[in-house]
Amino acid sequence: MRIYVAGHRGMVGSAIVRQLNKTDHQIITRTHAELDLTNQAAVHEFMQAERPDAVILAAARVGGIKANNTFPAEFIYDNLMIEANVIHQAFAAGVKKLLFLGSSCIYPRNAAQPMAEDALLTGTLEPTNEPYAIAKIAGIKLCESYNRQYADTHGIDYRSVMPTNLYGPGDNFHPEHSHVLPALIRRFHEAAAANAPSVTIWGTGQPRREFLHVDDMAAASLFVLNLPRDVYIANTQPMLSHINVGTGQDLTIRELAEIIAETVGFSGEILTDPAQPDGTPRKLLNVSRLNAMGWHARIGLRKGIEETYRAFKEAAVAG
Repeated sequence: MRIYVAGHRGMVGSAIVRQLNKTDHQIITRTHAELDLTNQAAVHEFMQAERPDAVILAAARVGGIKANNTFPAEFIYDNLMIEANVIHQAFAAGVKKLLFLGSSCIYPRNAAQPMAEDALLTGTLEPTNEPYAIAKIAGIKLCESYNRQYADTHGIDYRSVMPTNLYGPGDNFHPEHSHVLPALIRRFHEAAAANAPSVTIWGTGQPRREFLHVDDMAAASLFVLNLPRDVYIANTQPMLSHINVGTGQDLTIRELAEIIAETVGFSGEILTDPAQPDGTPRKLLNVSRLNAMGWHARIGLRKGIEETYRAFKEAAVAG
């Protein structure tokens, strides 16, 4: 197939491209400079010209708690525009298969743990990333709505996967706008290099998080994209069709910090700052739906953090 990967330079998109490079599929990509996905006319022109057989929508504006709090308008607008443009223009160009990548933040702040797919829209979202979460929920509903209206008449099959917290090579290690795991790698690395006596982490350190290596996410994405339609339909519902992707295991932020400190060789004290936000108390996905269809995560957290730290150091050396 000719597969368009939107967001191929991002952490997830680049991992998907690495997976696709092992196949005979033809990969179509465009940089942001070549194609602004928030521009409806540009996306229309691109889709009409390329007419791919399948689309993997991994493009998004992403960031951690601080970025979400600082730029809520950009997070909801950019993501809504990207999703609406890519999904609609894919349909208009006759694309039959599409995979939309969402986020576990779509679930209510106080959802029962582990969070199953049917927890969607059952409660209030976490305020710190509500705009981003609403945009991702809209992406799911776009796929479901097009399927409900056009699957029988146009033969389309648009699917959604909701990953837990992702990390790995190609992650964003920005000191202010990154997610917790890469942010901690950078902070502990710099602290170790400076022989700092301590590192302070945001919040109480007690929230629990689940982390999935991006290469596992890429493998799961292609697994779901390639599932036979009858299998996908049998394991989902028309208005609850997304599939969680994760490891099924979590740990506290404090425990994560300790693993990272050990990995980078930091031997100082780890302090907490309860004045800073914790975010959602716990985010663990129920992945029984995906496991039942035959897919399981393979990369352990310690091994994945070691690999990610190597990638961080290599990127730092490269400048």
